[in-house]
Amino acid sequence: MTMQIIACPGQGSQTAGFLVPWLSEVEGFRAVMEKLSLASDLDLVSLGTTADDAEIKDTAIAQPLIVASSIAAHRTLFRDSPIAGVLGHSVGEFAAAAIAGVISDEEAIRLVAIRARAMAKAAAEHPTSMAAILGGDPTEVMLAVGALGLEIANHNGAGQLVAAGDKSKIAALIALPPAKTRVIELKVAGAFHTSYMEPARLELNEAVAQVAVTDPIMKLWSNVDGQLCGSGQIFIDSLVSQVTSPVRWDLCMANLPEDNFDFIELPPAGALTGLVKRAVPNANPIALKVPTDFERVTK
Repeated sequence: MTMQIIACPGQGSQTAGFLVPWLSEVEGFRAVMEKLSLASDLDLVSLGTTADDAEIKDTAIAQPLIVASSIAAHRTLFRDSPIAGVLGHSVGEFAAAAIAGVISDEEAIRLVAIRARAMAKAAAEHPTSMAAILGGDPTEVMLAVGALGLEIANHNGAGQLVAAGDKSKIAALIALPPAKTRVIELKVAGAFHTSYMEPARLELNEAVAQVAVTDPIMKLWSNVDGQLCGSGQIFIDSLVSQVTSPVRWDLCMANLPEDNFDFIELPPAGALTGLVKRAVPNANPIALKVPTDFERVTK
């Protein structure tokens, strides 16, 4: 049987109404979402079905909604499937932690809700933004970003870096992009994974101290360095430091298995499979955008 590795997407992957087919077509999906709604103090079912794009762009809503969706998809679709490993992108690492058995589903969503509110609050203190930089020489791009006083928030691989910082400096980067690049401002509320998020890191650190943690029951890759992490406590601690540190998705992809495997992105899917398709030739990327996409998963 082909090895199966699950990926949990990060913020920005959500779209209005994306939960509609999952709630109507997948047995048990609604029950999981309702349970996680209680843990997050949000009506995630309503937010994933009737809320518009502007409402679910809000960091305090987007992060719990995305993580809950990934957890619900795994719990309902993969009950009888032996998963070899899991990894997440940014906030998706909380879903990965739950799937790997490091923390409970409810604790994962509770921590995400705290993280999301704290990051939204930190983002409101100063006008900041993020921008994807596509193409160009990575060294030259990083020099240009640093010269503007911006930080690299995401090393996404496949020719993509994400800069973050003061909104006016992001505007300057867009106006005068580095050579041979295309710069696109992201639809996010602030400069995540940078020093601007320090107040949120401190708040999440306090919350994490109250959580019961166990070691992962499957392979679990970390955004810190792309390596496998066998310690639940080290992984949870990294979720705290991650708030102000760059996401090394490039290193995660570089450390995926060398044998052929299914790379299955949980909903709301698409972004991570796109990166893997360009960077990991031995992967079979499957984006679970709608329930029928699960038919493509090797049984």
